[in-house]
Amino acid sequence: MPSTINMGIPGAASSVVSGGRSESLSKRVLLAEPRGYCAGVDRAVETVERALEKHGAPVYVRHEIVHNRHVVETLAKAGAIFVDETDEVPEGAIVVFSAHGVAPTVHQTAAERDLKVIDATCPLVTKVHNEAKRFARDDYDILLIGHEGHEEVIGTAGEAPDHVQLVDGPDAVDNVRIRDENKVIWLSQTTLSVDETMETVRRLREKFPTLQDPPSDDICYATQNRQVAVKAMAPECELVIVVGSRNSSNSVRLVEVALNAGSDAAHLVDYAEDIDPAWLDGVTTIGVTSGASVPEILVRGVLERLADYGYDTVQPVTTANETLVFALPREIRPPRS
Repeated sequence: MPSTINMGIPGAASSVVSGGRSESLSKRVLLAEPRGYCAGVDRAVETVERALEKHGAPVYVRHEIVHNRHVVETLAKAGAIFVDETDEVPEGAIVVFSAHGVAPTVHQTAAERDLKVIDATCPLVTKVHNEAKRFARDDYDILLIGHEGHEEVIGTAGEAPDHVQLVDGPDAVDNVRIRDENKVIWLSQTTLSVDETMETVRRLREKFPTLQDPPSDDICYATQNRQVAVKAMAPECELVIVVGSRNSSNSVRLVEVALNAGSDAAHLVDYAEDIDPAWLDGVTTIGVTSGASVPEILVRGVLERLADYGYDTVQPVTTANETLVFALPREIRPPRS
């Protein structure tokens, strides 16, 4: 492993705060903190692991438990079977719902097939579901900011399909129509870019001045924290490497955030082997981070690969400390002693 030097960058190092790219060090890595697993992902992955320990293989999982190739492949080897829909699960079998949440119709189908459901939906996603149900009961138009086709968006919209209207980015605002300007609220997918979401809200508010904000922030704390850390280090970097899978919304957003914050280049990789040596030509400072569904072993692999290329000084960029932990679903909690 490369050596680690704590330089004190905002929240951890002086060189990043200085505003210019440092020439005092040769090849170095700025390592974002926080990065990797959030509390919801940790809970979801452990849910499948514990279900396998308790019930044995196979345990069925509707959709990828989290959007990470390595995690899904590892759980599949342990006996998890990933399916697209609940009607692919044998009647009476165990099925885990992914961290992204599901629509009420999915729960209904599972009940009709007598499936034993373990719901690993992230509690922060559940919060957005509850907001959608609440405002639908009060007959609001709900403008859901998110990416069309994303599992989380499908699940949230499914809570109130007659009231939810998807707004897929700032350019979609022109097509939004509502019934009553005094009863309109926005909600959002939890894994979006904070900056792009706020730009969408700004445009919506220009069109609908009485637009209401959600009762509390919908974008996940971990998504925001990872974006803040990338913003802190990107101005110092010629290259930012984000460890994460291409179907991971929050990982893809980190690449965008790095480019918008000043990095000359940014790339998404699943594994260290995905790093193209051509990316490193003329590069002194590389930023490294990972999406909220990425296990730390993959980041370590990237650091080791970069050390092979001479980037053997690692400076942490710490902008927040995360301590949140979510309780496991009651179906697989260990018995109380």
